Amino acid sequence: MKVLSVVGARPNFVKLAAVEPYFSKLFDHVVVHTGQHYDYELSRVFLEHFDIPEPHYFLGVGSGLHGYQVGEMVKRVEKVLLGEKPDLVVVYGDTNSTLAGALAAVKAGFRVAHVEAGLRSYNMMMPEEINRRVVDHVSWLLFAPTKTAVENLKREGMLGYIYLTGDVHMDVLQRWIEVAEAKSRIIKKLGLKSKGYIVATIHRAENTDNAENLKKIVAALPNIPYKVVFPIHPRTRNALTNLGLLNQLEKAKNIVLTKPLGYLDFIKLLKHAWKVMTDSGGVQREAYLLGVPCIVLRNETEWKELVEIGWAKLVGTDSDKIVGAVKSFEPSGERPPLLGDGRVAEMIANIIQEKLTIT
Repeated sequence: MKVLSVVGARPNFVKLAAVEPYFSKLFDHVVVHTGQHYDYELSRVFLEHFDIPEPHYFLGVGSGLHGYQVGEMVKRVEKVLLGEKPDLVVVYGDTNSTLAGALAAVKAGFRVAHVEAGLRSYNMMMPEEINRRVVDHVSWLLFAPTKTAVENLKREGMLGYIYLTGDVHMDVLQRWIEVAEAKSRIIKKLGLKSKGYIVATIHRAENTDNAENLKKIVAALPNIPYKVVFPIHPRTRNALTNLGLLNQLEKAKNIVLTKPLGYLDFIKLLKHAWKVMTDSGGVQREAYLLGVPCIVLRNETEWKELVEIGWAKLVGTDSDKIVGAVKSFEPSGERPPLLGDGRVAEMIANIIQEKLTIT
């Protein structure tokens, strides 16, 4: 049996790291890298840290407007699919590579499995929301990380087979956090003390492409009475530079700017943070798994359970609300195992093997 994975951005590589050992054991596993993230810090460093084999195909699409990027990916992925003829195409998360891989597959007559199906923010201005909704509707196998995700899929009448598996990020974090603790030197390199700083990440289009939102977030950071470590995503750096805001951050005494970090460095930095401010879905659940209070720089989240149990707080982009939340927000409940038992990837691989065997 041949299974083909389509990846291209940081979140895709994290999920691939979880399933790849099981896929390689059970299937002829072909990996296609679209080239959506081509920066070293956002792409190759993840392959090296996770010991993921070199992708069989690198399509080199690069950056661009959504229509151009997705269109180029669909064309190039389709060509690979017609040559490889896999039994199943697996896509991950909600990136443009996810959408392109799913569209190329179903249009060419191949079945699709979606890892991380059913998440919803109900904000149709988010490119990721559009991507995940379309992918879910064309998928044959839908692997949902939470009960809420399963309920979303059932309510929307998905035709594919729905499975509650848990979150593959749980697998990856459990496997690599001890390695990060032993090998990463990021805390010492940045001159930090455990629980003596806050991590900030901003990369969602709703913030980076909205000048007012980005200005309000940037205005908040120098007013936070703690050291703020801010790994800057390339999209965010470009937006900050174009708005003349990067220099403002560079001058702030409490802000430590870094390049994007590899996974091991980032999870160690996150584990030792006092709190985290983010618009990333992945960081929200990594923070939860590591027991770090999370302030979400959005008005809604796909990970509603984390807000409901009191470990994440939605604050939007208002400067005063951000500063206030940093000062006052503390988790109000326990951390139940919402996201799986650390064997999610194995479950997914076994389900795929079973379904391909009988159909």
